[in-house]
Amino acid sequence: MHRLNLHTIETAPEKSRPTLQNFQHHLGFLPNAIATMAGSPVLLNAFAAVFSGFHGGSFDDRERQALLLTNAVTLRCPWTVAAHSTFALEHGMAAGDVAAMRAGRLPENPNYAALSGLTRALLEKRGHAGEAEIERFTAAGYAPSLLLEVITALAISTLAATTANLAGSPLDAHFEAQAWAAP
Repeated sequence: MHRLNLHTIETAPEKSRPTLQNFQHHLGFLPNAIATMAGSPVLLNAFAAVFSGFHGGSFDDRERQALLLTNAVTLRCPWTVAAHSTFALEHGMAAGDVAAMRAGRLPENPNYAALSGLTRALLEKRGHAGEAEIERFTAAGYAPSLLLEVITALAISTLAATTANLAGSPLDAHFEAQAWAAP
């Protein structure tokens, strides 16, 4: 059951409309979790700012999706798991790596495994990753300063997954092939 309104550009509060237009322009459609966030210009515009900063950062598209997909699974959010599984595959991530993360396992790709292991530890341990996860991250070639960009991914995931879970956001047609249910 969807508990909050799914807004369109026309029904959204005035201060949400430019942000919705931007998402629709860049994604080609307006995802349901974002359409729900539009009910609060504060939430939507904060999400958009963090989203834009993260997507302009140091990680490539597949690395970003490894972080966001792992977070989605860890946060047990069917909507964000389906969305980030779809985006990961669209960006060329190996299906086996996507399947591993969806099952809560580390992917075979060592860089994605380093990212996945670190972000899952940060969520599960409430910001206290162990030395093993940090060592795997730096051994994969990531600079310690990129730990801060991983925190940005946590912020995006927390905003999106909490919204989608609380609202009961319906799965968009674009993501249906990657539907997921928490184990």
